[in-house]
Parts: sequence; C-alpha cells; structure tokens
Amino acid sequence: MRIGEAVRQRIEELCQQQNLTVNKLSNISGVTQSTVNNIVSGRNRSATISTIKKLCDGFGITIQEFFESDLFFDLEQEVK
Repeated sequence: MRIGEAVRQRIEELCQQQNLTVNKLSNISGVTQSTVNNIVSGRNRSATISTIKKLCDGFGITIQEFFESDLFFDLEQEVK
C-alpha cells in the first residue's frame, strides 16, 4: 500500500469510529470540504502534514495516534 491510500483509509476509519461525515470533519478541522473530499476520494494522494495535523485536531487525536495504525506498517517504497 502507498502512503496516500493509507492516509485515505485512516481518515475513513476515524470518521467511522467517531461517527463523523466528511462535511462534519471539514467543519471541525478547518480543512476545506473539497480538500477532505479529494483526499477521501483518492484524487489527492499527497496530503500535506499540515492538513493531516488539522484533521487530527478535528478528530481530537495526535499525529502520532494517526500514524500508529497498522495501515502505515510495510508501506510500499515511493521512489523506485
């Protein structure tokens, strides 16, 4: 799995766990709805760490907690 896909799946997982819609996440994190939609749909596969930090703030978790998911273990090498 590549990092963009892992980020997308982690956001979806956290939304489901916290019973949040993409729209609600956008509102509480301060990230535009189009940006969150683009990440979740896979159109944006390179979310910045600043965006991820804002989303983490919306989820009420740390960046460390975001990346502690098994999704981020054994990622594919991005540069070949």
